Amino acid sequence: MQIIKLDATDSTNQYLKDYVFRGVPIDFTVAVTKEQRKGRGQMGTTWQSEIGKNLTFSVLKKIKNLDVKNQYQLNVCVSLAIIESLKAISVPDLSIKWPNDILSGSTKICGILIENVLLGNKIQTSVIGVGLNVNQQTFNNLLNVSSLKLLLGQTFDLDELLNQILANLKTVFIRWKEDGINGLWNTYESTLFRKDKPSTFRNKQDELFMGFIRGVTQEGKLMIELEDAILQEFDLKEIQLLY
Repeated sequence: MQIIKLDATDSTNQYLKDYVFRGVPIDFTVAVTKEQRKGRGQMGTTWQSEIGKNLTFSVLKKIKNLDVKNQYQLNVCVSLAIIESLKAISVPDLSIKWPNDILSGSTKICGILIENVLLGNKIQTSVIGVGLNVNQQTFNNLLNVSSLKLLLGQTFDLDELLNQILANLKTVFIRWKEDGINGLWNTYESTLFRKDKPSTFRNKQDELFMGFIRGVTQEGKLMIELEDAILQEFDLKEIQLLY
């Protein structure tokens, strides 16, 4: 593993993707920056972060021919590694808001963006981007956003926190390789935000409906039980969980 520390970059994910195409990268190469000028989230959203106060980093992970249809397994592994790291510092009421936001209570503290380099229909390299709100205390009127300092009332050492997350990420990847995905998947589903609770959703026609989150398919679609016990699958572009 090597850690590349940057004062500023547009995107740590893009930095590592460029790194891949410049040569043969070392597995578990990490790029971490004090300032990420163009941080991105799911579906093109931006990630706001004060300079030097949060963890904004990406990890390059070599993958041995994982079929692209199974790419959501990576989301499962990364989400659980971060959950374990935050449990270790006593962050309360942790959950995963599908597909891969980490919440404390109903507030978002971490986002994940995974991008893959393919050969045919196989994943060869994965670039795992993480934005974790650590010591920042104001968020420009963003709703339902918090940080570790706001939640726990203390300032955290960013390097120590990064090393803990990387250690847990390695542990989870080893478990995935040795034991398969089933146990990890069950833990991921049990950690889902609002699982088995009545929830309100908005579909792409801007219509509201009620349902119960029951799990996630192997393709990463959210399984929602609707009226009359009908189980329906939705992908990220089709639905929004409103609470």
